[in-house]
Amino acid sequence: MSAHRLTSFTTPLKNAALPRWQRKALGEQQKSPTGDRFIPNRKCMDMSVSHFHLTNSLENIDDIEILSPTKLKYQQDLKAHLFEGTEQSKILTFKYRVSPPRNGYKNCLKAVFQQNQEMKSNKAVRNINQNAVRVLDAPELVDDFYLNLLDWSSDNLLAVGLGRSVYLWNPDSGSVNQLLQLEENDTVCSVNWNKEGGYIAVGTNNGEVQLWDCEKEKKLRTLRSQTSRVGSIGWNEHLLSTGSRNGSLHNSDVRILDHLVWSVDNAHSQEICGLKWNHDGSILATGGNDNIVQLWEKRKSTPISTLNHIAAVKALAFCPWQSDLLATGGGSADRHIKFWNVSDGSCLNSVDTNSQVTSLIWSPDQKELISTHDYPNYQVTLWKYPLMTKITELTGHISRILNSTISPDGQHIATAGSDETIRIWKCFEPLTVKSKKFTSDSQLNPSKFIR
Repeated sequence: MSAHRLTSFTTPLKNAALPRWQRKALGEQQKSPTGDRFIPNRKCMDMSVSHFHLTNSLENIDDIEILSPTKLKYQQDLKAHLFEGTEQSKILTFKYRVSPPRNGYKNCLKAVFQQNQEMKSNKAVRNINQNAVRVLDAPELVDDFYLNLLDWSSDNLLAVGLGRSVYLWNPDSGSVNQLLQLEENDTVCSVNWNKEGGYIAVGTNNGEVQLWDCEKEKKLRTLRSQTSRVGSIGWNEHLLSTGSRNGSLHNSDVRILDHLVWSVDNAHSQEICGLKWNHDGSILATGGNDNIVQLWEKRKSTPISTLNHIAAVKALAFCPWQSDLLATGGGSADRHIKFWNVSDGSCLNSVDTNSQVTSLIWSPDQKELISTHDYPNYQVTLWKYPLMTKITELTGHISRILNSTISPDGQHIATAGSDETIRIWKCFEPLTVKSKKFTSDSQLNPSKFIR
């Protein structure tokens, strides 16, 4: 019993000690030869071809210039006839090439690979509704490129200026309330909510700025510093910036009686039609009908940079995840979206949209940019940043889109057109945890989402 066990364990050792031809006769499987990854394998190489590649004068431009046309033609013919099909032959080869599959062979993993690729590509495609989910009537909406008459609050109230009135639409209930009505000789030129919501600034044609508490539907105060219509407004905490038709820029501290704390009378040579603060409130960008964008630091009377277009600049948008990036859009003679580094004023990219750019909005969750346009398509365009590939175009307005704004949940875009309609578009999915850092807590209240 013990001897049998000993024999069974020692037999393999005996076979291992046999010569190679005997082991092969016993049926032991022979391994295929493997090469060394640092030592070339001469059996895998064509030495004549390698020698030709090493000594080929065609690889040297200087030699080509020295050769006569006859000798050059001779070398080309020799290369074509003797080494045809060996252009890709390597000078040094370390292992055998994989042999081609036999005729009729089918790779069973090919279908699985293609299926996985299709699943991956389908996952990357986002289904965007090409039609507006809501259409609201907006009678008396002034068809003026330079005005800013639409804004969405963090409390989910959409404000729009129509003629002499400001109306508030509540997406939760669908109700529409008239907040205010100006005197007969006046019209609304701009509306803008503060960051926390609840308070709205209204610029008028006679140069006034009214502050309203929308919950109480009460006017808090009237700021009088501008001498012409106020077409653009921007909040920076308690600081309210206003741009007027005569090109003056005024900044008011709404907490104090003498509210005007910083002003530049000749900020632009023509009307200021765009105005935006960056997200940390350190830089103010103003766009004007004089075809330039000015960048300002707080309480400085001279701009830190001047950015150029060849048409009026109303569309301004600071990137929420890159603080020194500013997107600007030019008017009908320009039609370009430009991206600027506000730290040094350099232009990073310029994209021709083939249409007047009327507004720009960033989507921090999708890393996308939304632009609205005039003739010929009156479309909302979604761009993937930074490649600026066009994702889709949303059409429905039958004339120029004047303004746009994004909902506090980050999913919907509202556009106001000169066709006297406001259209609500579902462009994005709900915000992810990653993008919540760009949005205040009040914007993420689920009870405030549009139904």
